[in-house]
Amino acid sequence: MEAVVDAYGEEERAIGWYYYLAENMDFPFQAKWISRKRPEGRNVEVVGMSPADDCSHDMFVEVRYQQGTVDDIFSARLCEINPINVDEETAQVIADWHYWVAREYEF
Repeated sequence: MEAVVDAYGEEERAIGWYYYLAENMDFPFQAKWISRKRPEGRNVEVVGMSPADDCSHDMFVEVRYQQGTVDDIFSARLCEINPINVDEETAQVIADWHYWVAREYEF
């Protein structure tokens, strides 16, 4: 609740979460990106938050992965990201977001 303690309304809660995550994750880090399209997951490097405008209804991060001989960067829902060997603070804020989503809380 630290991320949204002073937030009134949907927009302020979204911005609160965005800056809480952006300021407390140590980028870049390795992760497994598990989505409905790829339930087996894909190893990626999380390089940063997606632009704030893209995070008004869900939190997204920019991920880099190798596809053939080309590095591609995509936006991924943070709830689909499972960090690998990250510092304690990064692990905690991602866990906080996963908890928020699992409880079906909304902005």
